[in-house]
Amino acid sequence: MPALIALALSVGVLAVLDTWLFGLAMLAAASLQVWISFISWGTHFQAGGKATGSLTAAACMIWGAVVGMVALMLAGGALSGLGTLAAPVAVGLGAALIVLTSKVPYLNIIPIGFFGFACVAAVTILVKGSDGSALAPTAALIATAISVLIGVAFGFVSEIVTDMLTKKGEPSAEKTADPGHA
Repeated sequence: MPALIALALSVGVLAVLDTWLFGLAMLAAASLQVWISFISWGTHFQAGGKATGSLTAAACMIWGAVVGMVALMLAGGALSGLGTLAAPVAVGLGAALIVLTSKVPYLNIIPIGFFGFACVAAVTILVKGSDGSALAPTAALIATAISVLIGVAFGFVSEIVTDMLTKKGEPSAEKTADPGHA
């Protein structure tokens, strides 16, 4: 079948499964987030697809989340004396670190690092623990990292399924999903 139809079918069916999975009590109780899974799924293609794209997407996004967690901890800790500038300074330091570490293999896609940073910050601020309080940054990092890994796995599987369904001679799943990078 044409690559675009194959990608739509693959992604559509797997999106149902991904969304259902995150609705399971065990994943919900662990504060895992389907929206992070969808972001990281897309970063699999942004990073070039295949195994290397999955590894790069996961590494960049989880690294960004680690940097984000540290920035949150600095804003509420060592930098708190800066008052309303604590969070902006912590974010600025974190953003600079993500850019500087983009020279490290598998951490080379700066926007994916920023996605991870934003995800851990959002989970920390928006997701409540079982007692109703905000998640600690370390708990938010764990939930973010697991959600990222699930999403990257869905990206990898969707690429394989799409390529299996695609008629010979049609563009690959990677070229269809992200024509600017393929």
